[in-house]
Amino acid sequence: MSHDIRTPMNAIVGFTALAASHIDNKEQVQDYLKKIDVSSQHLLSLINDVMDMSRIESGKVTIDESEVHLPEIIHDLKTIIQSNVSSKRLELCIDTQDVVHEDIITDKLRLNQVLLNILSNAIKFTPAGGRISFRIIEKPSPAEDLASFEFRIKDNGIGMSKEFQKTIFEAFTREKTSTVSGIQGTGLGMAITKTIVDMMGGVISINSEEGKGTEFIVSLTFRINGTPAKTEPLSELKNCRALVADDDTDTCLSVCSMLRDIGLRPDWTNYGKEAVIRTKEAQEHGESFSVYIIDWIMPDMNGIETVRRIRKVIGDKVPIIIMTAYDWADIEDEAKEAGVTAFCNKPLFMSELRATLAEPFRKDEKKTEKAPENIDFSGKKILLAEDNKINQMIAEAILTKAGFQVDIAEDGQIAVQKMTDAPAGTYDVILMDIQMPNMDGYEATKRIRALDDNDKANIPIVAVTANAFEEDRQLALKAGMNGHLAKPYDVPAMMKMLDKLIGKQK
Repeated sequence: MSHDIRTPMNAIVGFTALAASHIDNKEQVQDYLKKIDVSSQHLLSLINDVMDMSRIESGKVTIDESEVHLPEIIHDLKTIIQSNVSSKRLELCIDTQDVVHEDIITDKLRLNQVLLNILSNAIKFTPAGGRISFRIIEKPSPAEDLASFEFRIKDNGIGMSKEFQKTIFEAFTREKTSTVSGIQGTGLGMAITKTIVDMMGGVISINSEEGKGTEFIVSLTFRINGTPAKTEPLSELKNCRALVADDDTDTCLSVCSMLRDIGLRPDWTNYGKEAVIRTKEAQEHGESFSVYIIDWIMPDMNGIETVRRIRKVIGDKVPIIIMTAYDWADIEDEAKEAGVTAFCNKPLFMSELRATLAEPFRKDEKKTEKAPENIDFSGKKILLAEDNKINQMIAEAILTKAGFQVDIAEDGQIAVQKMTDAPAGTYDVILMDIQMPNMDGYEATKRIRALDDNDKANIPIVAVTANAFEEDRQLALKAGMNGHLAKPYDVPAMMKMLDKLIGKQK
């Protein structure tokens, strides 16, 4: 699991260093902190998986489906692998094809794990300067309420022999060659990946040739959540011309297809210099482009220089959007000075493209959306049963900031005694650790539920514990708890649950 764990860890270390070097730029630091958070959450999930190994092998792991926004998964994956891609100077190309259903129902953690395992291997076994492509393709669906996808991850790395391809999905198997032997690994990653894909009802296949690279194809079918992404024409751009410039032909074709779906007439080129020439030609013939979508990194001329030259021809009014699979924070100021209107992440999904295109035409519109209401627990008192001093400090700081009065019990026995001695209504909710000395959280909950005073016995109790598996949640509910939260503290999840149980909106 070494490289699996190191991938998000490298992202955390890398973005922490970047945040420190841009400490005076609040917006940039906030952006890096968001990326650190994404990688931290994935690292936590990997730690869970390391602990979960025996359960995977024994078939005890279950698929926990929930509503998922596919673009969010893909962009988070890109954030996690970005540091390693940059450090090896790899070219990363991510694109979509015919993706209509962006909201699906699946196990987010397991899908994320499958794709990250394969992407991590692609990075690991592709020499510096190589190329990795990641395509998300929606295939014809077998039923109206289902969406079928192919996830294709291809590299031009060292590849693998035909013999090894026959055993790659078996546990603890690694190809024994001089090229591979110096690369860390346990031989478990692909075995776990295959097991999860099978559990999700999918198929994983491989095409590889020694010295030429490898392609993994994961085919999965999901239930649809909600309606397809909007494809209605944008009235401001209907029948207008658009120019797409990207050195990857597949990306050009994919973006042009989406542009046609929302009413534009797109053209494309693989070169920045040609984009400038086409701009001049269009101006001369009275068929100007109304929007430009330009890749940041192209071989002949980068996107910023391309924008700068196009602006000299067309002026300042036409929107020019830069798209990239990389972090644009360091070039944002230069790009805006060159005339870039907006940035968008690769891969482009229909909802994101449509929103980005519409934005320049909505700057003068009044915002009608209300800011989300803040959850306020002022006047509420919480009993925190927690034996670890550091966890006490962290939890108390979080809860006090949310308005709670916090009383701490160092173990389950003290928590029960406090509930017994205090008048009914003293506490509004209990956060209960599970593993504590003298009396654990399960036993403490059972004793509180057995109190003679019904008001005390029915107080909401939430397990907050490092015991984070599904069976632990079930044990907490069976013991009489109202909810289960995993450590480390997920503040939004904690606030949402407390609000559901006792909250009031201000």
